Amino acid sequence: MSIIELLKLAFFAITRNKMRAFLTMLGIIIGVGAVIAMIGIGEGSKQASQDIIRSMGTNLIMIFPGSSSKTGGPVGMGGMDTTLSDEDAAAIERELSSSVSAATPYVRASKPAVFGNNNWLVGTIAGADPDYLQIKSWNLEKGRYFNDQEVRSQAKVAVIGKTVQDNLFPGGEDPIGQTIRLGNMPFEIIGILERKGGGPMGDQDDTIHAPYTTVMRKIQGRTKIQYIIASASREDAVDQAEAEITALLRQRHKILNGTDNDFTIRKQNDWLEASAAQSGVITMLLAVAAGISLIVGGIGISNIMLVSVTERTREIGVRRALGATQRSVMLQFLVEAIVLAALGGIIGVGLAVSAIWVMKLQKIPAVVQNSAILLGLVFSAVVGITAGFLPALKAAKLNVIDALRYE
Repeated sequence: MSIIELLKLAFFAITRNKMRAFLTMLGIIIGVGAVIAMIGIGEGSKQASQDIIRSMGTNLIMIFPGSSSKTGGPVGMGGMDTTLSDEDAAAIERELSSSVSAATPYVRASKPAVFGNNNWLVGTIAGADPDYLQIKSWNLEKGRYFNDQEVRSQAKVAVIGKTVQDNLFPGGEDPIGQTIRLGNMPFEIIGILERKGGGPMGDQDDTIHAPYTTVMRKIQGRTKIQYIIASASREDAVDQAEAEITALLRQRHKILNGTDNDFTIRKQNDWLEASAAQSGVITMLLAVAAGISLIVGGIGISNIMLVSVTERTREIGVRRALGATQRSVMLQFLVEAIVLAALGGIIGVGLAVSAIWVMKLQKIPAVVQNSAILLGLVFSAVVGITAGFLPALKAAKLNVIDALRYE
């Protein structure tokens, strides 16, 4: 019997009891759709989290004071005692130009900002030098950034983020040239940053940039920077930059061979790899959970096919008596099970793609993965073959005389 004839018989058997066929396929439909949707959500979340990390800057390298603790984090980064200096940042930029495009001292504070009757507790007051704008891959919407002279003179100038602007100037006033107070200190607004969105540490637009000398000495009352932020010259130069920064700082800090570093380096690539690994585990767990419904759907197909064999015992006996082989009978029921599973898989793919499209409209991170579609269809076919094998084998082994006598 040709494959075309087997398919015709399968479709005839399925359409003979449409409701039962649909309910049988429902488990496969839900399973395939869930697998594709869960993998799509997992991959979409992975891409969204990596986009957020990349939005922090270009080939970012952060140097913290203190050696790594047993938990893998830098020690002492928030205290007054630090092993890093602004001269270290200048040396990195000056001496490692082949692998490092820019480096800046960095201090961070949080203070309420006040303008007129409006006040806002700023998430991050970032103290840096003019290279910070390049390192963070940030653009100005209006105005200008502070310069080296303003850093040296500890000028009270500020560049504000969009969240700060929205809260201090809700009436739409032009902030450029206005004076705000950070704590008790007046700062002139000289620029407005373009909106950047959320980041790993929260709203990136809830920020004010100012010269690090001003923030460090006049707001924090300290004489040393908190850490250094640098940017590798190329994506493939990040590891080279890390190695060269390590060698340079060990030399500058006179660290003996065999002695731990008094600083810790963290790379943007490390965060991206950690995020990818975490997202991969979550995606796999989601796919496994969704795959369970495929197995349940396979059990449903197997159960219905066993019922179908029992109902069609006399039909099987007639076919065998007319010359049908065991192989052709077995193929008939096996193809029927595969067709059920395949139809369910195709409908499941359609529902999953539609669901992901709706999620995108709702700004939920999800993507259609071709590999997930292929996996769902292959899995549904495997489930169909597995679920249909035992019923098909039972049908093929029926005794012809007993089958003809069956009422």
